Formats: sequence, C-alpha cells, structure tokens
Amino acid sequence: MQNITTKAFAVLFTMILGMGVAQAEGDAEAGKQKNAMCQGCHGIEGFQVAYPKVYSVPLIGGQSKDYIEASLKAYRSGDRMNETMHAIAADLSDQDISDLAAFYSASK
Repeated sequence: MQNITTKAFAVLFTMILGMGVAQAEGDAEAGKQKNAMCQGCHGIEGFQVAYPKVYSVPLIGGQSKDYIEASLKAYRSGDRMNETMHAIAADLSDQDISDLAAFYSASK
C-alpha cells in the first residue's frame, strides 16, 4: 500500500508541476485580448501623463518578455513605484502578466 501511495503522489506532483510550467508560459493572443488598460498609454508614440507629474510613457512593443514580466510584478508588489501602474498591475495574475509580456514582446 505504501508503494502505491508513493507512486500516486509522485504522479500527482509531476502533473501539478507540469501544469505550473504550462501556466507560466505567456499566450500572446490572450495578451492581445487583455491589453486594453495598457494600449491607451503604451501604444501612443510621444504620449505624456500629467499626474502625479509630467513624464513620457514608453512604447513597450518589442521590449523583452522577461523585462515586461519583471516590471509588472514589481509594480504589482510596490517594489517599483508609480501609482497608476501599481493600480493596474495589482489586479493582474501571474498568467495575465505572462500573457501581456508575450503579446508586447512580439509586437513592434
């Protein structure tokens, strides 16, 4: 009985691990559907925001997937500060972030 339980646990653990890897991969098509909050600022060349101060908003199309993911996670956690980006990123799941990063890294 012990051997069967150990094997069942190993199979279940492997399946769960595999599912985690699958979810960590970004889906560019899903990211395209989720980018409404992003494109209003990051899709307009020369766009500037005036709150809380005036600054230029970068175009993010073509940026590194890893950079976009790290930035969004840092905004979400508050490690990188921008009130607007924190408010938007706070509602993003890891899968949302991976999908958006896949979409924008593949965009020009």
